[in-house]
Amino acid sequence: MCRWLAYSGTPILLESILYRPVHSLIDQSLHSRLGVETTNGDGFGVGWFGSHKDTPAVVRDIGPAWSNRNLREIAGHVRSPLFFAHIRASTGSAVQQTNCHPFRHGKWMWMHNGAIAEFHRLRRHLVLAVDPELFPSMEGSTDSELMFYLALTFGLAEDPPGAVAQMAGLVERSGREHGVEFPLQMTVAVTDGQRLWAFRYSSERHSRSLFYSTRVETLRSLHPDVAFLNEISDETRLIVSEPLGDLPGAWNEVPEGMYGVVQPGTDVLLPFAPRAA
Repeated sequence: MCRWLAYSGTPILLESILYRPVHSLIDQSLHSRLGVETTNGDGFGVGWFGSHKDTPAVVRDIGPAWSNRNLREIAGHVRSPLFFAHIRASTGSAVQQTNCHPFRHGKWMWMHNGAIAEFHRLRRHLVLAVDPELFPSMEGSTDSELMFYLALTFGLAEDPPGAVAQMAGLVERSGREHGVEFPLQMTVAVTDGQRLWAFRYSSERHSRSLFYSTRVETLRSLHPDVAFLNEISDETRLIVSEPLGDLPGAWNEVPEGMYGVVQPGTDVLLPFAPRAA
């Protein structure tokens, strides 16, 4: 599978999150504790919002994140209030740049950990459901990118939770029609540059790990000696495949079959279930 993180809050250097924590995403690319695979070396990607608010910048490569000098250079110089980072362990699709996450369409950015079971059998049926106007923008061969374009087809721009629910519903229906018992396994992050949505769901109700950070003001009271907490706003939040460190009280597991919204003001955590497309 894969590992990913999503950051929203005070603009910071990417390296503050990607490299500095004791169990950073770069460390996880070699030593994942909670992933299906210990090593995630089949490519990586980072996407961030900067001065161009209408679309994020995305950099992806097929090599492992732990040894990429360009990633290290970018992370030490790019500052952003909202960014995604992903390290890939392929579930069968080719190791190529167009299959690396995050995926981008206009202002939308998407990344995924998990898989569509028996994807080679379901793929044709699912691809035919993509809006013909969106289809030419698809570049790769992964189930993850196809899930993104199905969500766009079902109205991601108007109703992100509803679009993701319809995407999941279509995958499960297609899976049942092809005799697949548990078609979908996913943790997904998606953003429009203003809000961030994160989903944890699987057909077998045993989803891959996903965590969100405790509110900053609470962490400051628990750990007044941690300088980093005084450098970020109360609005700052991280969502991660696995915790970046062992700071007591810092991480909370996203419950099974739930999704969260990180947004200005109050964040929310709500039930998630597939629905008919």
